[in-house]
Amino acid sequence: MIKFGKQIVKLRYFILVLAILLLIPSVFGFLNTRINYDILYYLPKDIETMQGQDVLLEDFGKGAYGIFVCDGLSVKEQIDMRQKVLDVDHVADVICYNSLTEGQIPIEMMPDSIQDVFTSKDGNGCLMFIFFDTTSSADETMEAITSIRRIAGKQCLLSSMAAVVTDTKNLVQEQTPIYTLIAVALALVVLFIMTDSFLIPIIFLADIGISIVYNLGTNIIQGEISFITMALVAILQLAVTMDYSIFLYNSYMEQKQTCSDNKEAMANAIAATITSVVGSSLTTIAGFLAMCFMTFTLGLDMGIVMAKGVVLGVICCVTVLPSMILLLDHAIEKTRHRTIHFSGKILSDFISRRYVAVAVIVLLLWLPAIYGYNRINVYYKLDSSLPGSLESVQANEALEANYDISSVSMILVDSELSSRDTKTMLDELKEVDGVNFAIGLDSVVGSMVPDEILPSSLTSELQSDRYKLILVSSAYQVATDEINAQCTEISEIIKRYDPDSMLVGEAPATKDLIEITDRDFKVVSLVSIGAIFLLILFVLKSATLPVILVSVVELAIYINMSISYYTGSTLPFIASICVGTIQLGATIDYAILLTNRYKTERIGGASRKDAVGIAVKTSVSSVLSSALGFFAATIGVAVYSDIDLISSICLLLSRGALLSMVIVLTLLPAMLLIFDGLIIRTTVGMRGVVRNENNNKKGDIKHVFSHI
Repeated sequence: MIKFGKQIVKLRYFILVLAILLLIPSVFGFLNTRINYDILYYLPKDIETMQGQDVLLEDFGKGAYGIFVCDGLSVKEQIDMRQKVLDVDHVADVICYNSLTEGQIPIEMMPDSIQDVFTSKDGNGCLMFIFFDTTSSADETMEAITSIRRIAGKQCLLSSMAAVVTDTKNLVQEQTPIYTLIAVALALVVLFIMTDSFLIPIIFLADIGISIVYNLGTNIIQGEISFITMALVAILQLAVTMDYSIFLYNSYMEQKQTCSDNKEAMANAIAATITSVVGSSLTTIAGFLAMCFMTFTLGLDMGIVMAKGVVLGVICCVTVLPSMILLLDHAIEKTRHRTIHFSGKILSDFISRRYVAVAVIVLLLWLPAIYGYNRINVYYKLDSSLPGSLESVQANEALEANYDISSVSMILVDSELSSRDTKTMLDELKEVDGVNFAIGLDSVVGSMVPDEILPSSLTSELQSDRYKLILVSSAYQVATDEINAQCTEISEIIKRYDPDSMLVGEAPATKDLIEITDRDFKVVSLVSIGAIFLLILFVLKSATLPVILVSVVELAIYINMSISYYTGSTLPFIASICVGTIQLGATIDYAILLTNRYKTERIGGASRKDAVGIAVKTSVSSVLSSALGFFAATIGVAVYSDIDLISSICLLLSRGALLSMVIVLTLLPAMLLIFDGLIIRTTVGMRGVVRNENNNKKGDIKHVFSHI
């Protein structure tokens, strides 16, 4: 590696120029990478709800849909409003009471159930069902919604998944730059405290910033990324790669004490650091890549982008950062200051004397941690993560309050299904608990309305060559047990009449989301634990140390998640899936660092207490700076962001970093002392180590039970 280090030093000016030039295509790639704000888009394409959306678009020209809630409009104003909305680009259709009649059917001939659908409880409001010719995640749909809101003013509100997506986009674009700046500012504060120069933190963040821009730019290869990925990528990349810069700089400062000049010192520092940085990054990369095993492809989206960010962070750390430090070495020296030194002696001495008590106390936390972890409350209703002041949220509330409508789904049945069977099916659907209405073409055709006088536009709205379209309204909120049971019952009914029928909409899609992500959570947890276990097994060459290290960090994860239960917090579903694997991958390094030093000292002849004591004292500063850096990069987002989906993830990660730090610095040393004898017998290279200073069985696990 020394040759590599010397080449980096030799090419430092070329590297800096190239790094700056590469920012140009990266910015271009970033600006041309589309952001997807629809979470349901990432459901598997082969499930019925997603296939049904394709049918709606192909057969009816209808993609996204929404419900227009209008108050205080006269009949003429309703007609005018409908026409204005129809004139908006990418609005495929607007179905309301007047569009069903078109003046050709007397009002008194329409069934009462139809009239009730489109009017509010007090009779002052009306509903319009708006269909778009593009999907909920399409830019064209969001532009159309913005135009409709501009036309409607304050008298009308648009309730739909597409409206929620639009509001999410606006909020993310408004807040992401602000909380990114907050994260940078807080990270600078930590770095100013933990490093010995006022300039070096700025150099660190410049290097990390370059790697973040590269990461954002290379996302163009994927074509588009999720807004959650976009909102978190800079924050998480900053949080997990900050350590690498600190490792290199500390090594450089050590090498300067013995080398003839700074170029030689940097070459040696690169050679000494690259192995540890790459090794450290592997566990983090493994944690992110574990998310790629999710059936819900948002995990694949996040996993690839985050893992790529870590790889780019490592590359920049051993190429761009050394070049920047050498260029500004004189200025760094001029801005050096005294720094806080954490010796860890008090902690080390306390654990050496009370390690059994520490282990027992901390391990007792497993009981409440497991209990709370298994009872975490999560939500899947996507607008629950948004502020109540947003138009889409207010529209959903108005729809529920004035029309008893919490969600609307669509049923697609064979167009050859007879009118008689369709009417019978509709009658059955209306009897399902929580169903407000079920209307289709056969609902409009009453005994007093002959088929031949139906407007052709109405027929095309509700029937194609292959399918009939039926609208079903529910009084139950999306993602509740009640509506999930309702969706199951509706599916059973329509399948009896047409085995190939489909139930489409936010409610059935969210039901699929719940079932799919529940499986994904288990898969991701097992994959991340298994991958990191194997990495530790390879690095430490021990049968017992991977079990100890993973168990220690998993306890921190369980405590972190269970706090949400005990504080009465409800988490977004994605947080419960990704936080555990990210926390494990990013903070297991704390445990590896401490354990590696323990192993080195033990092989070198130190007693078990001395080896653990030295490991704690030499690791505490690095672990503390890493955890505080991670905390600083994420806590600002947690506090500032109004999108609960984002703030909850960052809150859990910031809290998780501190918990992992505390558990690693207390429980892990105690476990190493307790299992010292077993570790020696099951670790390559330690077989000849004397178990303790007295060569007796005090280092054996049996000794623990004599203390308890």
